[in-house]
Amino acid sequence: MSNKGRFVGPYFLNFNYLINTDMRWLLAVLLILLIALQYRLWRGEGSFSQSTKLERDIMQQQAENDRMRERNRILEVEVEDLKGGADSVEERARNDIGMIKKDETFFMIPAKKKAEQK
Repeated sequence: MSNKGRFVGPYFLNFNYLINTDMRWLLAVLLILLIALQYRLWRGEGSFSQSTKLERDIMQQQAENDRMRERNRILEVEVEDLKGGADSVEERARNDIGMIKKDETFFMIPAKKKAEQK
């Protein structure tokens, strides 16, 4: 008797008896389903890479929001200060547009250029 083309080995490794036509179709369908699910897990919508990118984007947006909150807080304090007193308005007028009071002398000292300093 010839064993040519037949599996020779331990009985628990011989799957020839399991693989008939119906089992082959089931195996093919399950393999296609596994490949489709793996593709979606690694490349599709809601994949690991997309999830990681979204988490990184969320962290960047939260940092930007924190910076904007601090900026808004500073502006809010400045607005309240401007509403509350003439001193802040006067300080702004002096610093921003160079206004001076009546009977006040203004001295301007120009800054030296870098070439002249050496």
